[in-house]
Amino acid sequence: ACRAPGPRRRAGRLGGAGSERAAGPAAMKSPREAGEPPPADCIQLKVPVVQQLYHWDCGLACSRMVLQYLNLLDNDEFQKAIQELQLTKSIWTIDLAYLMGHFGVRHKFCTQTLGVDKGYKNQSFYRKHFDTEENRVNQLFAQAKACKVLVEKCAVTVQDIQTHLSQGHVAIVLVNAVLLLCDLCSSPVKYCCFLPIGQKCFCRSPDYQGHFIVLCGYNRASGSIYYNNPAYADRTCCTSISNFEEARTSYGTDEDILFIYTDS
Repeated sequence: ACRAPGPRRRAGRLGGAGSERAAGPAAMKSPREAGEPPPADCIQLKVPVVQQLYHWDCGLACSRMVLQYLNLLDNDEFQKAIQELQLTKSIWTIDLAYLMGHFGVRHKFCTQTLGVDKGYKNQSFYRKHFDTEENRVNQLFAQAKACKVLVEKCAVTVQDIQTHLSQGHVAIVLVNAVLLLCDLCSSPVKYCCFLPIGQKCFCRSPDYQGHFIVLCGYNRASGSIYYNNPAYADRTCCTSISNFEEARTSYGTDEDILFIYTDS
């Protein structure tokens, strides 16, 4: 049976120090670098489910889940943070990293692209706001270190993710929702993220649909990953590691993953 890790440590509110490839504190190194033991066989964290309100705010809903899990969510403060950070209907992973930093949450944003991939200009998902967003997002990356937002260009393995989760920490991941398939939601009733048709999330999109989810567990024996999908209000989803890897490494995601640490 799956288990939850022991009580989470509480410390002062810490922000990371941002750098392209700078090594952070030992706790922020990969499991292989830190010499940590292998992860437990099965973990399922009790991360609250928060449903998104619109088609564009999945990242904000995921942030609410994380902050509530850390007992740091205050709705008034959250709305104030959105205004101060000038977040709009176009939410990038770097925006969520800044949001975590605003609340003093220890984090590390791992990505394959430091800034905006110019190739996205030709993708329908990014095309509409690309010109205005490119400068804004690139500026956020450039200012990350000064703003104590930890960003690192690096590859992340499934074992890295499992080790992170086994310690009671969580992560927000950008996936291609066209590819993400929940084993539980697709049977016996087939669901899309918003409509009860089709087997895959955002099934009306033929190409790429960026979507944020919160990782909350895994089962090594069955090769499964557990996650909260903000498209739903009443469930934890589950998919195979192979499907998760396909969805999170799809072109358009930059393999973005925002690691969140509970000692915040």
